[in-house]
Amino acid sequence: MKKLFLSAAVVVSSLTFAQQFGIKAGMNVSSLSKDADLSDQGSKIGYNAGIFMNAPIAENFSIQPELIYNNLGSKVTLNEFDVNNTTYRTEYARHLDYVALPVMFQYNATPSFYLEAGPEFGLLVSARDKRKNTENGTTQNSVKSELDKDNFNSFNAGIGLGAGYYFTPQVGLTARYVAGLTDIMKDRASGDAVKNNVFQVGLAYKF
Repeated sequence: MKKLFLSAAVVVSSLTFAQQFGIKAGMNVSSLSKDADLSDQGSKIGYNAGIFMNAPIAENFSIQPELIYNNLGSKVTLNEFDVNNTTYRTEYARHLDYVALPVMFQYNATPSFYLEAGPEFGLLVSARDKRKNTENGTTQNSVKSELDKDNFNSFNAGIGLGAGYYFTPQVGLTARYVAGLTDIMKDRASGDAVKNNVFQVGLAYKF
């Protein structure tokens, strides 16, 4: 029994020693989709930023929990027309901001390259809409409106798949797709569930 506890202590100590902490930031390309039709999506550019911890759990495997701020949502063009060589466009965007906790299980194919998969859990902190009118790409007016968070589910869950490559032991490029599992709206009487989907790309730095 003493040998068992000693072995466990050695393993825990080695994992603690091998832990690495870091920061990450990047771009989101997000959309909102319905179960019945995943092809008709309007995507929007957003951002993500946060911190992470990477800890080995086996020779080629590690676990990476993260705490990130995620700007999700979607953008669609409501109308667009040309008059006298001037293009008029009205765009509508929904911004949903979450504090997210991804927990990624990583397979380290090489010391520099890894594949990952795992769940992501999020808490809604902000919901707003933005409507913008442009002429030949120049913004003429823009209206922002805060939305009642009580109409949205505060909890969001998804499943992520991704990969990463470290150019140096500290600096790496990351890419991940997270497919939503939960409806963003609360108490939906009818209709298809609307879910968050996002492709993320960014840079990571390990201390």
